Amino acid sequence: MLLLALFLAHSSGALAQPTVTVFAAASLSGVLNTVGSQYRDKTGTLIRFSFAASSALARQIDQGAQADLFASADEEWMDWLAARQRVVAGSRRSLLGNRLVLVAPAGSGRKVEIGPALDFIKLIGSGRWVTGDPAHVPVGRYAREALTHFGWWREAEPRLARAENVRAALVLVERGEAPLGIVYETDARATTRVDVIGVFPPASHQRISYPFAIIAGRDRAEVRGFLEHIAGPGARAVFVAAGFTLP
Repeated sequence: MLLLALFLAHSSGALAQPTVTVFAAASLSGVLNTVGSQYRDKTGTLIRFSFAASSALARQIDQGAQADLFASADEEWMDWLAARQRVVAGSRRSLLGNRLVLVAPAGSGRKVEIGPALDFIKLIGSGRWVTGDPAHVPVGRYAREALTHFGWWREAEPRLARAENVRAALVLVERGEAPLGIVYETDARATTRVDVIGVFPPASHQRISYPFAIIAGRDRAEVRGFLEHIAGPGARAVFVAAGFTLP
């Protein structure tokens, strides 16, 4: 009986452990896992993550997925959820930025200056270039804006391999299945299997912004605590080291 009582007490304590579930853009996977571990070690709160394209996660939340916090790779998908009253308006904070880069498989030896003089179609060669699907993936939207800015989109679109998120696009370049990809600088820095061969000028696309917000009906002390930690100095150091920019 004593052993049973101890087991039940332990089980009850485990079940009572504070937990925060975060739905976050795929490009945040490495840094948020580190930041989540920081917060768990500091407070004992368990942080669970689901990483995917912002569009997929926003739709899951809209359909009732049990997320506490959402981190999007653009403002549009957060706006989309806000319009459906799925987030706590006062909790929304745009905490991070990024850069859009052109990558090739490692060892390509190429470097280009991205500007009006570049022949992007010639650069692709006989293959296909890759980024997130511009129909719904933030990195693809930024890429479409940048290529449209330089007048390359009409010719480039038929040569596009559409990936489900930025990490999937990166993998295709890592494997050499695509000669070029457009991804975030932070994703490119996280692997040795691609080279950054060019950086898109910030003026060629909307500012890359990562808003965070608490999901409606999930506003609890531990959720607000983790959001505050993400905005704090310990987490900011992790983000900067990974190459994210700060507002």
